Amino acid sequence: MSDQIRPAAATLPPIAEHPRLTVIGTGYLGATHAVSMAVLGYEVLGVDVDPAKIDALLAGRVPFHEPGLPEKLAEALASGRLHFTTSFDEAARFGDVHFICVGTPQQRNSNAADLRFVDSAVTELARRIDRKALIVGKSTVPIGTAQRLTTLVHEVSPAGADIELAWNPEFLREGWAVEDTLHPDRLVFGVASAWAEAQLRAAFRPILDDGTPLVVVDLATAELVKVAANSFLATKISFINAMAEVCEATGADVNLLASALAYDSRIGGRFLKPGLGFGGGCLPKDIRAFTARAEELGVGNAVQFLREVDGINLRRRTRTVDLVRELAGGTLEGKRIAALGATFKPNSDDIRDAPALDVAHMLHGEGAIVSVYDPAGMENARRVRPDLHYAPSIAAAVMDADVVVLLTEWQQFRDANPRDLGTLVRERKVVDGRHALDADRYRAAGWEYRALGRPTHSRTVELSVDARDAALQSA
Repeated sequence: MSDQIRPAAATLPPIAEHPRLTVIGTGYLGATHAVSMAVLGYEVLGVDVDPAKIDALLAGRVPFHEPGLPEKLAEALASGRLHFTTSFDEAARFGDVHFICVGTPQQRNSNAADLRFVDSAVTELARRIDRKALIVGKSTVPIGTAQRLTTLVHEVSPAGADIELAWNPEFLREGWAVEDTLHPDRLVFGVASAWAEAQLRAAFRPILDDGTPLVVVDLATAELVKVAANSFLATKISFINAMAEVCEATGADVNLLASALAYDSRIGGRFLKPGLGFGGGCLPKDIRAFTARAEELGVGNAVQFLREVDGINLRRRTRTVDLVRELAGGTLEGKRIAALGATFKPNSDDIRDAPALDVAHMLHGEGAIVSVYDPAGMENARRVRPDLHYAPSIAAAVMDADVVVLLTEWQQFRDANPRDLGTLVRERKVVDGRHALDADRYRAAGWEYRALGRPTHSRTVELSVDARDAALQSA
């Protein structure tokens, strides 16, 4: 809890104790936030400039894969508390608190964040608001954006300085977004006044009443929290993958190394999982945008290490291709490769900066005949990489394969029986790009098993997959 000094409550403008909420942007973040807040009992209006998204949501269809969200959408729509529109006029009339949840992708030909969508959403909304209201950014933005937008809002809004701006960064994990919204591990309020804090408290009352920790900070710190968190997680992932490079040169086992480190309470096992590395729509672009913004601020040297973090992560992709090539006999030309996974992580259909799809593309580029299967990401992958072959099932993908490569650790792939798979492939050779398979089980079934940072042959001291995962998650 913040210790900052606040004016007495009696001096504050009136607070909407049960505010009506708008959510601008109904992509992954916005749709999840809108649905979850309606489930918590608020009247919510979701807004998007894409009529197709609005039509889908009104019909009860979530336009992306997120476990649990379709059921929550149905519940929210049935309650009568959730509505969707393409009208900013309606949003301005409706809302007391307006959440900005639009995307901030990486700029083309630059590492910096593209803020066009944020600027447009805030401008279109603010120019229509004519009464006291709070605009709350949730999008991940460079430091200084909130202060700039505050000036913009005061200039374009008929209400002028009666419109306040706050920042409330999100910390959603794809595959767990509903749980992370309804039961977050913390809330961060970046505010410039006691009124903004009080209004935000009213907008999150059920979550705060549930005992969720709250940190109240200034606007710049709120912007920094998200990118700092993502930078730390990316660094931890790249650290263990850097150790994998050392293990490959020395014969050590990165899995055993990670397990030993995980028992140290100062380090912990979360995100200390070696393999193909991180991807998705957050970590890669956020650390690059953070680096770009730090350079603009004259403190680029302070985060220079993030460039190497990014480099280590990208090297894991090329090294995975190397392993597949080695197992294939030194060349990929004409070899049939089964690529299991296309999304950047399981329980998601997100293929943005996905290491899995990148590796499949690189294998194809070296002349391999690549057959891709993913339980949820096939349609998205096909749009981005139409040159690859997409199989309807895991069995079809591995049929007559010279090498199988696991690229996304879906449970379906973990549970596959190596003896059954062995009857379908041409050669029993597998590259475990996610350290998700039981190496001893595959070797016992006659497979040649390879993984980044692990010895060619198993060892008697090797932990089972279940024991290893328990250690890595223990902290």
